[in-house]
Amino acid sequence: MAILTPGLITNLNTVYRRDFQTAYNAAREASFFNRVATLVPSGSTSNTYGWLGDAPQLREWIGSRVVKDMKASGYQITNKLYEATVGVPRTAIEDDSLGVYSPLMASMGQSAADHPDRMIAEIIMTGATTLCYDGQNFFDTDHPVAANHDGTGAVTAVSNYDNDAGSGDPLWVLLDTTKPLRPFIFQERTRPEFVQKTNAATSDEVFKTDNFEWGTRYRCNGGYGFWQMAYGSRADLTAASFEAARTKMRKFTADGGRPLGIRPNICLVSPDNESAANRLFKTMVDANGASNPHYNACEVIVTSWLQ
Repeated sequence: MAILTPGLITNLNTVYRRDFQTAYNAAREASFFNRVATLVPSGSTSNTYGWLGDAPQLREWIGSRVVKDMKASGYQITNKLYEATVGVPRTAIEDDSLGVYSPLMASMGQSAADHPDRMIAEIIMTGATTLCYDGQNFFDTDHPVAANHDGTGAVTAVSNYDNDAGSGDPLWVLLDTTKPLRPFIFQERTRPEFVQKTNAATSDEVFKTDNFEWGTRYRCNGGYGFWQMAYGSRADLTAASFEAARTKMRKFTADGGRPLGIRPNICLVSPDNESAANRLFKTMVDANGASNPHYNACEVIVTSWLQ
């Protein structure tokens, strides 16, 4: 039986923190969110992305500079607080059962690293029913694009969404992640913190329950960047549907008809569409032996969170 000395508790905290951090680092390395979302640090309760409406374009410098007034879209992402907690009976520590709980600490670290992936996947799956900066759903058939660069003039409805039921396969998404701002935003107020309540003399929780507790705390949230950098589809993932989506994205313009230079480079799919995506983008020849014109046209990212 172990004697619960301050040294033992300190060592226990060190071991559990190491288990948490090792699992967190490995899972974070394998994450997909940082491929499709811009990581934005947050220094307050929320961030307002008032500049999402448009961005300046280079022009020949004749005379004085022309100041580009950014659209005040007022798109705001408010941070949320998340936690996970593991309780370890004090008797287990006294009986030297410490190793039994190390996998739980590692699982908590992995869950903290997976959290951004889960959040971005949920944002994608609800993109057809959630508003973005222009007041339309992120995936929508009628995003407004004005005839004049200042947002005035006739408005044309532009679609970045194909709601064809197809065979019922889950959503697949074509993305342009080549620009500084990616299609989605992951906002981090804090990094995941590993905390503990292990002082038997001062902790009410330890006194009342005879449990030591370890947990993680995370403040963050996610949202949408430019809708023009994403195209969502519920049609079957085929050469024809891919070509249609890619062509539409390449023709997206800002207000005033300025081409945005969209370059779709990632096809994000659920496990249901993995085989179709691999056939379309990773096979050099088709079933008839002809060259596949879409070979390596896009990088395929498969995520189990997108279902």
